[in-house]
Amino acid sequence: MSRSRRLSLGAVVLVVNALQWVIAEAVTAAAWNDPPYSYATNYISDLGVPDCGTKFQGRELCSPEHQLMNTSFMLQGILFATGVILLSVLVSGRARRVVVALAATHGVAFVLVGLFHGSAHGPGYSLVVHVVAAAVGILCANTVVIMAGSLRGLGAPTPYRVFSVTVGVLGLLSETLVGASASTAGVFERAGVYSWLLWGTVTGALLLAGRLPRPAVLENVPV
Repeated sequence: MSRSRRLSLGAVVLVVNALQWVIAEAVTAAAWNDPPYSYATNYISDLGVPDCGTKFQGRELCSPEHQLMNTSFMLQGILFATGVILLSVLVSGRARRVVVALAATHGVAFVLVGLFHGSAHGPGYSLVVHVVAAAVGILCANTVVIMAGSLRGLGAPTPYRVFSVTVGVLGLLSETLVGASASTAGVFERAGVYSWLLWGTVTGALLLAGRLPRPAVLENVPV
């Protein structure tokens, strides 16, 4: 595959990934009837819990379309990892190895998120695997976003670099505030996830529109 085609494909994959997540989340949330799903107070993971009519951490859970959300979790991990690895052709050496490792780890983590549910009513290990995998996946994706803005020499315009670093840092910081209040848990959790989905959409769109440079491969790009 040519370098140009690889970059274009990576851009498309990142945009498709964000779209499939947002659509799947909206459809799954809309399927909740009693109680209604709240983007502010409910965790994203609640959408993937198969148990209906159960109470977990004070939240009533009933997600009729849980299979759709769990599929989206796994698909998201695979697509984001694929898109980033395709775009990693922009760098080489140590920087590329780090980006690929982060993307691959994120992909595996979110496949586990979809396979193991965030419910206390399943096997004892299921919730632990879900929480750990989600944390690792969120950390890896936001780190990739920060690297996209901090790698000097890529030739990206300053606004894009500032955008990438800001979005990635805010994504990580927001996750530390998830437990601050039950009324805002969903807001802060989403901020840590929508960060890389937003970055992927913007990056993909700019690449496809020719608004981001496609420099030659850079060896051991300094950060």
